[in-house]
Amino acid sequence: MNSYPYVQINSVEALPEPEENTGLVGHYAFQYIDFTEPRAQEYALNHTFVDCCFFGCELLPQQYRLLQDCLVLPRMGQPYHAFVSNLYNASTLYEGFTVEDPISFKRCFDHRVYKEYRAQGAMCDDIRIMLARTLHDHSIYDELINFLHSYDPKSVVGIMGGHGLRRADAGYRKIALISKKLTEKGKLMISGGGPGAMEATHLGAWMAGRPTAELDEALAHLIETGEEDTSLWVKSAFEVIEKYPQTQYRSLSIPTWFYGHEPSTPFATHIAKFFTNSVREDMILSISQGGLIIAPGSAGTLQEIFQNAAKLHYDEDGIVGPMIFLDKQFYTQEIPVYPFMKDLCERGKYKQINLFLTDEPEEVCEIVK
Repeated sequence: MNSYPYVQINSVEALPEPEENTGLVGHYAFQYIDFTEPRAQEYALNHTFVDCCFFGCELLPQQYRLLQDCLVLPRMGQPYHAFVSNLYNASTLYEGFTVEDPISFKRCFDHRVYKEYRAQGAMCDDIRIMLARTLHDHSIYDELINFLHSYDPKSVVGIMGGHGLRRADAGYRKIALISKKLTEKGKLMISGGGPGAMEATHLGAWMAGRPTAELDEALAHLIETGEEDTSLWVKSAFEVIEKYPQTQYRSLSIPTWFYGHEPSTPFATHIAKFFTNSVREDMILSISQGGLIIAPGSAGTLQEIFQNAAKLHYDEDGIVGPMIFLDKQFYTQEIPVYPFMKDLCERGKYKQINLFLTDEPEEVCEIVK
């Protein structure tokens, strides 16, 4: 038999050959395979499956007698797959949306899932619904870890900041420039995947490799469209993507349907969207081992600052990336968290934390390097 981990099979074309001379198929995870369709029926009935997983598959009634020590979990009847075989992207998350009809946002996959989530409640007493969400988030986590295997942990850099940052604000362009430069230097930029500072992160990564003038042209179009109407916010992002296509650079967003009223930015090439916000927040901080850039924000950003500080303080074996506060005025005067944390570090209340404070994109890039 194959050794751990299970090999995932996501299509009829990828059905594996049985072990030679035994007819046994072992240690595979079949996801959303329809074994009732003609191409798969003969395969299903002529092999014995040992220690396999069948997630969301359509099985033949006769097939069950050929399953030995196998785990079978049915489709959960939700508008999403409980067993995800790939991270989302703009095409899959916004399936059903068209630029020609911006109101189609209300019918796209992402919005349908959010409406269902709101209707059922963040915490509901239907065990089937909660199980489906848990299985979905586990699948996303698994695919996210697989995706990150191709990156040096020190190359993963996170940007935190407020969702209320306007496209026309100077800070938005500054974040986009930072993300663009770091992406060009081989960093994988990540964020919470929503609007504001998060969108700026992925716009910058998307425009990597292009002249700054083209970034400014793209930004001008986003500003002109505005952000008051969610449908037009999404439409303008797809228009920029269409005008400035690219396949070379990646970025990762980690949004949540808990904040589903904030749309996920289409500029992220890979999207790990979770139902459980606490898992999502911890994941962003845990994988940002190349550094965390903290733009101005409100309650959520402040929570993440101290959550990250605690993680670094207690993590004796991990990589200690820098915490870079972007905007001296904001973090020393409006919300003076930087001098407070600096004092705690100097007095030994926080350990192994590297704090920086700057206003300059170039300095941020140098610190990360």
